Amino acid sequence: MPWMELSLDTTSEAVDWVCTLLAGTGYRGKVEIVECPPDSGSHWAFTLYLYLPQAQAQAQAQEIADVLLPLHRTGIATELQVRIVEDLAAAKSSQAVSSPRIHRVGDRFVILSESDELSSSYSPAPHELTLQIKTSLAFGSGLHPATQLSLRLLEKHITSEMKTLDLGSGSGILSVAIAKLGAQVLAIDNDAIAVQATQDALQRNGVVSQATVLQGSLGQGSQLGHWMGGKTTDESKTLDAISDRISASDLSRIAPFDLIVANILARVHITLAPDFRRALIPSGLLITAGFTTDYEAAVASALGEEGFEAVDCERLQEWVAWMYRLNP
Repeated sequence: MPWMELSLDTTSEAVDWVCTLLAGTGYRGKVEIVECPPDSGSHWAFTLYLYLPQAQAQAQAQEIADVLLPLHRTGIATELQVRIVEDLAAAKSSQAVSSPRIHRVGDRFVILSESDELSSSYSPAPHELTLQIKTSLAFGSGLHPATQLSLRLLEKHITSEMKTLDLGSGSGILSVAIAKLGAQVLAIDNDAIAVQATQDALQRNGVVSQATVLQGSLGQGSQLGHWMGGKTTDESKTLDAISDRISASDLSRIAPFDLIVANILARVHITLAPDFRRALIPSGLLITAGFTTDYEAAVASALGEEGFEAVDCERLQEWVAWMYRLNP
């Protein structure tokens, strides 16, 4: 059966943007992520492939092209390329480089691709913590600088006795990391695709017992729409409104929080600053990520007004992540 292959080259940060934007379309297929060889001469980091049955592809391909066009205009992806392939398996096998398999972040985290063979054959060093993440349409492949900065701060500051909140959990990668570091985590996202991806990630990594996953938001977050500015796939609810969906013992186990990590847009950090304060214990910690240096002053100002003090920072290219402590 003929298939339509859609492809584009991207920077590291654009991979997650592609997946998030695709979630707002009717595309529910797999995204193949292929790492560009270092010696290829290309300045692009990855090539992404999508496949549509040709019989029903034309309209959906145009929708996808329109949705992804802003990434090309901002210079973080190429224009969408289209070709017809007769054999899907052959098309995938002809790709010069396989999907990214191992990525190391910080001193301890090793992100593995969804390959069952790789997951079973990789032998981590005693100090390493593996994160097995399936490619999905939820933000959090582990390739984006904001995700990597969040992981670096978690590695330095999480302790096993902590009760934590992963706000805007996306793929679940940060929730898995928290659980692997020994802490308890409540993962919430206002998008059903992200909730499903987080549940899959926790199951895949064997840390379900340390986590609770809910679809929803924190405080004023329910008024802001999708964390990444797109459409949610289901109506979101506030954390208070959905708290009756978990048992009283679960609530006492995970709230109030010793630490909140939020890898989301700057405007959401600014809006939720009072909600962060109310959700944390005195001297609680807050990790803010998901924005560039252009926005760090505005985020710092909003958090400072709520009694937060900056205590640590990680930077990568123009991206930044800050650790704040709530003054008692």
